[in-house]
Amino acid sequence: MTACQRGTQAWPILLLVACRRETITYDLLGKLIGVSPKRLGNVLEPIQSYCILQGLAPLTSLVVDETTGLPGEGFIAADDVPSAQADVYEQDWFMHAPPSAELLLHASDGMIARQARGEGLPRR
Repeated sequence: MTACQRGTQAWPILLLVACRRETITYDLLGKLIGVSPKRLGNVLEPIQSYCILQGLAPLTSLVVDETTGLPGEGFIAADDVPSAQADVYEQDWFMHAPPSAELLLHASDGMIARQARGEGLPRR
């Protein structure tokens, strides 16, 4: 399974976590979708890119390290994590169709292209 296909597995879990106004550890998310926590960055990056490019709250801010309670170093969607998480909790996620693996792949490619052009990240 590709990282983007795994992303489509992670998406509904992240929505459930958001609706419950909680966070989830890398370890637990990894167990739920069958991915090593060390490889979750590859799964979360397309989701993060999709949220950034679609102007959605940074859903991946809810995936945190068990020790620090913060997202890992690959999280670039916001500087203020608690504020980003509050935005995620307030987002009406069910107004948006879940992205397909193809949409996640296009989002990931789109972020790579933005970075190659030296464009900054759009901030919410």
